[in-house]
Amino acid sequence: MPLIVLLVCLKSLDKWDNIYLKSNLLRGENMNEVISLIKNRRSIRRYKKQPIDEKDLQTIMECAIHAPTAMRQQKWHFSVVTSPWMISRMIEVTRENMVNSGVEFLAERARNPEFNPYHGAPVVITVSADGTAKFAQTDAALAAENILLAATALKLGSCIATSPGFLFDSEKGKQIKKELGIPDNYVYVCTITIGYPDETPETPFRNKDVITYIK
Repeated sequence: MPLIVLLVCLKSLDKWDNIYLKSNLLRGENMNEVISLIKNRRSIRRYKKQPIDEKDLQTIMECAIHAPTAMRQQKWHFSVVTSPWMISRMIEVTRENMVNSGVEFLAERARNPEFNPYHGAPVVITVSADGTAKFAQTDAALAAENILLAATALKLGSCIATSPGFLFDSEKGKQIKKELGIPDNYVYVCTITIGYPDETPETPFRNKDVITYIK
């Protein structure tokens, strides 16, 4: 199992506690592999038509719930969709809502018969958080990053998709929200697509001018 999965899921098995807390892994040795993984993660928008192993999917979600959470409240929820029928419904309703959004460039995009907000991925994860709990949306975002990194460690592609945010903007979408098991008082945070990558994107430019060091 790749190192990043071991690190982010460190406490998922009790026997790991003593082994790894006493090892050099957490003292910096071999951490270059983790850093390399972070820097080489890419957003994948083209996937192979190949299902993901159930064990890999469970590992990814274990990593999600091991993300930091304010006051240990864990006020997040993850709807993991692998049903082609449900994904098709989500695509249909998302496109309808984008057409009716009043934003012309989004409507034009949704009218394209080739447009798929989930990029043809076999797994779609909707991340939500308790709208009444302070910092819950931040916690959910941290969990989302764990999902992306764990997927990369397992040689899977992933992408945070933005268009699916329109899914719940109608009565049809609210019905799907119930079917996804999202609690009533929870709000949408993001959607993550996962699958075997069918593209190799180039490294995008990273702006280093956004960092300020105060010494």
